[in-house]
Amino acid sequence: MATLTFLGAARTVTGSKYLLEVDNRRLLIDCGQFQGLRELRRRNWAAFPVDPATISAVLLTHAHIDHSGWLPRLVAGGFKGPIHCTAGTAALCSLVLPDAAHIQEEDARFANKRGFSRHHPAEPLFTVANAEAALRRLEIVDFDRPLALGDGLHAEYTHAGHLLGSAFVRVSRKQHGHRILFGGDLGRYGRPVLPDPSDAPEAETLLLESTYGDRVHPDADDETLLADIIEDTRRRGGRLIIPSFAIGRAEEVLYWIKRLEDTGRIQPLPVYLDSPMAVSALQFYADHERELDQDVRAGDGSTSAFSPKRYRAVATPKESKAVTQSDHAAIVISASGMATGGRVLHHLAACLPDPKNTVLFVGFQAAGTRGRALVDGVKSIKMHGTIVPVAARVVRIDSMSAHADSNEILRWLGTFKTPPRQTFLVHGEPVAQDALKARIESSLKWPVHVPEHGERVEVSL
Repeated sequence: MATLTFLGAARTVTGSKYLLEVDNRRLLIDCGQFQGLRELRRRNWAAFPVDPATISAVLLTHAHIDHSGWLPRLVAGGFKGPIHCTAGTAALCSLVLPDAAHIQEEDARFANKRGFSRHHPAEPLFTVANAEAALRRLEIVDFDRPLALGDGLHAEYTHAGHLLGSAFVRVSRKQHGHRILFGGDLGRYGRPVLPDPSDAPEAETLLLESTYGDRVHPDADDETLLADIIEDTRRRGGRLIIPSFAIGRAEEVLYWIKRLEDTGRIQPLPVYLDSPMAVSALQFYADHERELDQDVRAGDGSTSAFSPKRYRAVATPKESKAVTQSDHAAIVISASGMATGGRVLHHLAACLPDPKNTVLFVGFQAAGTRGRALVDGVKSIKMHGTIVPVAARVVRIDSMSAHADSNEILRWLGTFKTPPRQTFLVHGEPVAQDALKARIESSLKWPVHVPEHGERVEVSL
């Protein structure tokens, strides 16, 4: 037997961390940062429940910050083992972690300068030096090839279709024949940029994400929705601000804008990608294009599939400030996707008070984030210690989500040849998890458990 402790993404969508203890070995699957509600963010500052130095290895499913963003703290706390991940994940982590550290340091400096932090002095959660130390521990794993972890334990990575390099991770111990599948985030079917998720590898225990477990993505025409929003904003002479995750979502948004231009459905506007991390990520997508859908493969190592006619990458803070201060009609794509920090806050502060402008959200907005507050219709919002009135049009396109909806989750579960004996729902808010639990139990007759934060269970391995 083994024990599994849910240290994150339990009754919430953030902070994915699962501690697997087998005999004398400790494995940590994902090491994510909590985002959103204040009580969740406070967990980022808490001491890790076990000594990081006693963890043998980290198995990382993908590079999104809610799965990777606590790695610098873990390493700073004494973890000295390998962090296993795919090549695509390693490439994106080389962007995500230093960028997150830089934002932490900048936000702390800004808070100290303006004096709006409750902590004196404000400190970053981790530093750039911490992030670089974590990156030095990354070890690349190939898809669909067993990885020996020692003491008879093995891991295997399978394509998840959620993000470049994203994977399900299956842990097994050969002599016992039991397998645990850590689902990470499950991708979508029939979407551009990334291939569909691979069929489920067989396992006796499954950890399954449930972000959209209570809903079905609209059967919407993304092209038409986006075209209407862009053209409506252009006619009003406004700016379209798109808070976007720098990796994964920004690429898809650029893909759709280029496609709309190429088919004549929108008039070309200046398109600013104001996220150094997203700009760099575009090249990583080109470098790993064999992992992309056939229709976006340039074949020459370029990013042409993601380059609208008037596209411009914004590199420096000075250039970003100039874009923010301009009032010409344009499209601005900037991180972060839930408006929790980064350059997008400056664009929002400048554009939200004016009704001619539009803010478009293209991904899940966690409870407690500015993005969630805006889509819920707040009339004002706090940014950098200042209250900003909201007069701009705020819209969302849910169908661009990179997370499977409940129908797609059931479709993927249907690829198991033999049902898992244990299914744990993670990475979801309570309403979504309870709905998905009921649907799986009703449709598939599988036993499902929804763990609480910190819950410890025995699993076969």
